[in-house]
Amino acid sequence: MRKNLLANILDAPISAPSTDVAHRGAARSMTRSIEEMAENTRRMSDGEAIAALDPALVDVSFVSDRIDEDDEDDEDYVRLRDAIAEHGQSTPILVRPHPERPGRFMIVYGHRRVRVARELGREVRAVVKSIEDIAHIVAQGQENAARANLSFIEKALFAKKLSGMGQSKATIKAALTVDDTLLSRMLSVAETVPAPVIDALGAARGIGRDRWEELKKLVSHPAKAELAREVVQSAAFLDKDAPERFGHLLAAVKAGRKAPRRPAEPQTVTWAAPDRAVEATCRRSGKSFSLSLTAPEAGPFGEYIAAQLEQLYGAFQEAKARERTGG
Repeated sequence: MRKNLLANILDAPISAPSTDVAHRGAARSMTRSIEEMAENTRRMSDGEAIAALDPALVDVSFVSDRIDEDDEDDEDYVRLRDAIAEHGQSTPILVRPHPERPGRFMIVYGHRRVRVARELGREVRAVVKSIEDIAHIVAQGQENAARANLSFIEKALFAKKLSGMGQSKATIKAALTVDDTLLSRMLSVAETVPAPVIDALGAARGIGRDRWEELKKLVSHPAKAELAREVVQSAAFLDKDAPERFGHLLAAVKAGRKAPRRPAEPQTVTWAAPDRAVEATCRRSGKSFSLSLTAPEAGPFGEYIAAQLEQLYGAFQEAKARERTGG
């Protein structure tokens, strides 16, 4: 009867005046709360108990599916933290007994809720379930794909990690809820675009499959791949906000122009004679080298060096020859 009652409530339309935003928000919150109650009821009916755990005993999953996991300024994370701080944690996470560390637990899904619990100094509500690695991967992938709004490249990297771990295509497809064609495209992007370029772009939220495949086709040529690596190190790229970086990179690689690098910091060495009669400053920047002399004997010592340049260069060449021959 309770299941039927909840089902009837969920199926019933919730009406609100179109002009009343507050009522619409309340209706959505009520619907969400009822759905969570139904989910919790289903879990308990399946014999899954919801426990309150110390977040210090909870470890991360053995495979990550996020790029910007530690970004505390992420708007979605801030909204989640504020909601839990005000209303409590309504939806439990899923954990399994840690396969290698007795007395501890491993997150299947719910990493952000654990981070919030740690930050707020609270226990985290969790369903504890003994499952194997493959079931873990599928549950984590499907839950996060549905709830976390993972970007295309995050899903592609997750697929690549699972493939590298030796997981079957069937497991990867089930985890990401994709077919053979989409999985092949994901793996192709993750394996073709250079890792430093992906790292520089981050999660690239809002950038879909088509634009990533366009970049992949460009960087499949070694010269373009090298250009992409240079662009993501350039001042023009680094000075842009994250949402603008992908477009800047794509345009630069299409144009085929090398991005100006930030000038290297000059290397400076100083030296002073024991009697302080001569002080020298040596500065190297790129292909140039300068020697500046100061103090009372700077002039005479400089003239002496100038007169010895031919002999000094000869000694330098002999030293280089000895280094090459190992003599």
